[in-house]
Amino acid sequence: MLIVSKPLRPIHNRYDYVACLLCQWHSFSTSYRRLAEKEPPTVSSSPHFESPLADAPRSYGKAVTEFTPKPLNRPIGLPNPPRPGENWGIDTRSWKQRRVDFVDYDKHLIRRKVLTQKMATPYFREWSNMRLHKGKSFLAPPRLFKAERALYFPNLYGKTLLKQKELQDTTPVLKDKISVVSIFSSVWGENQAATFASEKHNPELRDVVKKSNGEAQLVQINFEDNALKAMIVKLFMPRLRKALGASSWDKYFLVRKGLTTEIRDLIGLLNSKVGYTYLLDEQCKIRWAASGPADSGEKESLVKGVQRLLDEAKNKQKEAAAAAAQKLATNSPKATHAGKQKVIRTVTQY
Repeated sequence: MLIVSKPLRPIHNRYDYVACLLCQWHSFSTSYRRLAEKEPPTVSSSPHFESPLADAPRSYGKAVTEFTPKPLNRPIGLPNPPRPGENWGIDTRSWKQRRVDFVDYDKHLIRRKVLTQKMATPYFREWSNMRLHKGKSFLAPPRLFKAERALYFPNLYGKTLLKQKELQDTTPVLKDKISVVSIFSSVWGENQAATFASEKHNPELRDVVKKSNGEAQLVQINFEDNALKAMIVKLFMPRLRKALGASSWDKYFLVRKGLTTEIRDLIGLLNSKVGYTYLLDEQCKIRWAASGPADSGEKESLVKGVQRLLDEAKNKQKEAAAAAAQKLATNSPKATHAGKQKVIRTVTQY
């Protein structure tokens, strides 16, 4: 006699399982057919603009052997307006906070990622990128960026040519002025930036700046993250004071810290050995930018851009003066009395 712990199931039950499988397959095939019959989602017809800096050679990442610079087709810069005190590069944490951050594993991973990126950066990569169009990362835009779409230039912190030990922020100098800013980190880059703003290479720009009655200015930023090179620049500051003149001492900055890789990528400063030129409006927005040595068309574009920003500033001042005069006229006692008499005459007529 056969004894089993589970009851024996009849043989015809297997057809139930087969039927269930058939039903499942039928429902799957039907739903699959319905999904296939659905129309694919419509793709937006708005044009997609590729950034001209996407394939530009950098000091990190994959080496680039062939590259053709393209004109900027969209604004570059930071999304938030600059404020004094930002990007100082000075660690203001207390010893207790430093200890807490030191034992924080998440922050340790961030520091390790930054150090890994620095160690993986080839030392001569930027010099090798100079072979491609003399280091040009991009071409100047054909026209100014619109004010409502333009992005901001960062605040930097450094030593000026003034005979004082305190470091200065760049934002108070750039605010409420039309500024042509040159950034360089070597003699090669300084010579490239001079092709845009020097009196020898672009006298038309100097004439426009002189005739602006202080509304336009030229600002130079020498970025030196190497302590030895920065000390050499400090030793030659007396010679720089004689060459630039006393009126330009507060417009020459020696910056050592704060210009991080993220900020450099946002403003398009991709090669520290190359000179970069930026045109800023009164709100420190980047309205025009160029890299490397200047072409004839880029010089003309820069001069026209400065003149246009000066005209826009004059129109804004006229509108503000007219609005202030109108407000003063409406608030004066004579104007108020005349307005009341007009209202009385209008009421009596009706």
